[in-house]
Amino acid sequence: MLKRGVIVVSVLLAAGLAGHSLIPPLGGVTTVAESLLPWFGWAVPVLLLAALLARSKGAALAALLPGLVWAVMFGPVALASPPGGRSDLKVGTVNVGVRNNASGHAVRAIAQDLDVLAAQELTPGGPAAKQLNQMFEHSYTVSTVGLWSRFPITDRKPIDPGLGWKRALRAVLKTPKGEVTVYVVHLGSARPGDTALRDRSLSAVRKLVDADPSERILLLGDLNTASTDRGLRGLAPPLLDAQREAGDGFGFTWPSSFPVTRPDHILYRGMTATSATVAPATGSDHRAAVAALRL
Repeated sequence: MLKRGVIVVSVLLAAGLAGHSLIPPLGGVTTVAESLLPWFGWAVPVLLLAALLARSKGAALAALLPGLVWAVMFGPVALASPPGGRSDLKVGTVNVGVRNNASGHAVRAIAQDLDVLAAQELTPGGPAAKQLNQMFEHSYTVSTVGLWSRFPITDRKPIDPGLGWKRALRAVLKTPKGEVTVYVVHLGSARPGDTALRDRSLSAVRKLVDADPSERILLLGDLNTASTDRGLRGLAPPLLDAQREAGDGFGFTWPSSFPVTRPDHILYRGMTATSATVAPATGSDHRAAVAALRL
């Protein structure tokens, strides 16, 4: 019985990993599963232990099948290292946490070495905004999202990302190497059984990107969409994911105490990512995503 159970579970796990994008939404369960997809690899040693207890070589071979699928899917990510090289722009994004009295401390620790920082869940005039205004010469905020920069900000525009209210912005940075168009977005929430708002806002932002003629685009924010969630394919491609292109590992950002997924993203086009990482927890329930780019 144990032998048969190991074989069945192993085959189902391998099929689920390889074909997760083909599984229907199942009331939002699939979204949660895809958000945690890399963690399913921990089932492999459990299955191998069960096969050992069953004293079955067949079960052990079956248990290796999902391990092989996981290695193909996530091995390159787990073993990746930043390409390095010269960079012209160091950027970050962080959800500071609504009603977070420590948000000033959070952004101060993150922003020290950055040229550009995007923030979400801002309280207008709150501790995070006050702290960043002291650290950066240029800023632009819309509702609960904001952009701070060491370079001049022009062509400012508030954006409704398909939510019925403006919770995103578009602006242009005037860097020494040329203009960079920046979007700061906080997309709709995605919960089990309720991803419609998130999906609608993803679609709205994709239309903005497709219609934008800018040579260089940088999209920063809390997308409420994990790196392994099929929904992110609505934006990457056509944009590139800095963590995927130049990161060290999975780059999980939430929850900050023990990150298990990555809803916070740095997406771009017309540039080259040279490194990407995650800043430590500093008072927010999200960790910050950080990347260096060459223009």
